[in-house]
Amino acid sequence: MDAEAEAAHPEPRRPDPHRVERWSPRVRWRLLPWWGRVLLVYLAARAISIVIVLQFAREQAASAWTDARPGYLEYANIWDGRWYEFIAAAGYPTELPLTDDGHVAENAWAFLPVFPGIVRILTVVGVPWDAASVLVALVAGLAAALAMHRLMSRFLDPDQALFAVVLFCVAPVSPIMGFAYAESLGFLWLALALLLLVDRRYGWLVPVIGIWAFTRPGALAFALTLGLHWIVRWFTRSRDPFPVRERVVAASVALFAGLVGLAWPAIAWAATGEPAAYTDTELAWRAPYIGYAELVPLTPWFQSGDWWLGQPMGTILPIALAAGFGVLLFTPWVRRLGVDIRLWLASYALYLFAVFFPQSSTFRLLAPLFPIAGALAVPRSRWWRGGLVIASIALQVVWLRVGWFIDGYDWTPP
Repeated sequence: MDAEAEAAHPEPRRPDPHRVERWSPRVRWRLLPWWGRVLLVYLAARAISIVIVLQFAREQAASAWTDARPGYLEYANIWDGRWYEFIAAAGYPTELPLTDDGHVAENAWAFLPVFPGIVRILTVVGVPWDAASVLVALVAGLAAALAMHRLMSRFLDPDQALFAVVLFCVAPVSPIMGFAYAESLGFLWLALALLLLVDRRYGWLVPVIGIWAFTRPGALAFALTLGLHWIVRWFTRSRDPFPVRERVVAASVALFAGLVGLAWPAIAWAATGEPAAYTDTELAWRAPYIGYAELVPLTPWFQSGDWWLGQPMGTILPIALAAGFGVLLFTPWVRRLGVDIRLWLASYALYLFAVFFPQSSTFRLLAPLFPIAGALAVPRSRWWRGGLVIASIALQVVWLRVGWFIDGYDWTPP
């Protein structure tokens, strides 16, 4: 071909494989900083959850909280969200409301003040409650995901740590991070507390636990975790030095966690004049199942088992669940997470077993066990990981249908 013909019909330029590879989605993903990856994972997970919630909202009939087919923000503020709105507007009662037969009725003392307090600040500057409550929950959920990644990075390889965050973000109850609930803030304080504990930055635990104790229940369980942590460090001090200063600070923080964990019941007592104001309020939520009764530690799971299943399964199943969970803590995948996270898992499980009556809120109250997602992130099989994500999203649909969607006289709150 002569020069003129070559100029008129130039050969197509071949793509540079290095240039194509440089700008491929996989390479761009790898070039993102860790926090950028977490941000994208969180946003994608919340988008999926919101789409699912909107489908339920389209089918929702009129209820005590909303008209039929409510918008997302209105629908995200039902159930406990309206309790928080009431607290932000009117505070807590100084006289406990009573039922017709003289028992303490459901009331605002069951809900802690940090979440409604933060949302109220936004409403003061003009943000509507429904939008402000969801915004606080979403931002706190993102912060929790970032803290979760840092925590998992202490024990897992980068891909495993990120997948643990994926599981956290798409977990069956993860839509709660887009609702007017305090769970997102609770996840944040817990993830930060565990990160500080693992890094042995005991002094910084004081403000974190102090805020957490007035956000969601759990400070008492963390006090047990701290106490067990102190014992483990004492018995392993020959190979892992435990200086006197750290002994004193760690013990002091454990004591602080125990005291601040009991502060809210004490405040309810002081405000109402009733020593059992908080406990009686919490018991009001289980009264529709088993009636009004005193709280006897370590019995609620058996009471619930008897109510749901009868005997002997009502006794056998709680024992089997407790034993199975204990065995789980010593499996290789869970052991990868280190002693401190396992101590938290054991402490919180014992806390729930001691005082919580299992019913439709069980799955939400199990959510603070979320660090166990790190164990599920250990295998690298694509089938395993893809299957877990698909199953988690499917279980979101189940949880929303059972717990969030209101079907006439609904007795299954989330």
